[in-house]
Amino acid sequence: MSSASKISLAATSFFAAGVIVFVHFQQKAEQAAMHAGVVRDMEQQRIKRERQLDFDMQRALEEEYKREQSVHSSLEPLNKAPAPSR
Repeated sequence: MSSASKISLAATSFFAAGVIVFVHFQQKAEQAAMHAGVVRDMEQQRIKRERQLDFDMQRALEEEYKREQSVHSSLEPLNKAPAPSR
């Protein structure tokens, strides 16, 4: 076997091995990025649920306060007094 063919074989082998290693690390990086996306989505869903629960609690408190207190709209003119609710 000539030295040119040996060099060619070695270069081709190293190139093929480099491509295989590169593709392996590329796949690992993509898998990690996809997993990070799933984790981020789960965190966003958790935050959304917490905000919805806070909103529902605030709505319930508002309804309770409206039942216990006489509340009038700030948009109504001041000379019109709302009828007391019973």
